[in-house]
Amino acid sequence: MRCIELAEEALAAGDAPFGSVLVDSSGEVLKEDRNRVNTVDKTYHPEIELARWAAKNLTLEQRQNTTMYTSGEHCPMCSAAHGWAELGKVVYIHSTEQLTKWHNEFGINGSRVSQLPIQKIAPDVAVEGPVDNLVPIMYELHKAYVEKSA
Repeated sequence: MRCIELAEEALAAGDAPFGSVLVDSSGEVLKEDRNRVNTVDKTYHPEIELARWAAKNLTLEQRQNTTMYTSGEHCPMCSAAHGWAELGKVVYIHSTEQLTKWHNEFGINGSRVSQLPIQKIAPDVAVEGPVDNLVPIMYELHKAYVEKSA
């Protein structure tokens, strides 16, 4: 899955391992991006960047018929951007709940932002995930990021 490759690219560049791909209703890739929280700024999440791009470049109907494939469930900031941009469905590999559990396991203290599922922020967004057979890959990438950052 391309969003995993983008997460790997982010990790290799020193950023947290997140990647996202926005596709249209026929499955054609419209835009993709990776996390750049260390190389650009703390708010540079791929999901919000794709939402910004879509809001500027797609019609409402096109936006509503998109699917965003992403390595991890949106954070509250990205969930809000997804909702405000009126994008379509989200398919994520690992959930926020899983990531929080991993962070606890890795000894990372809590976030300064409440970790809420997408549907608590943007209740009308269709959501699929986690993708169970791919979760272990993302676990290893997050573990590698923590080890690399230590």
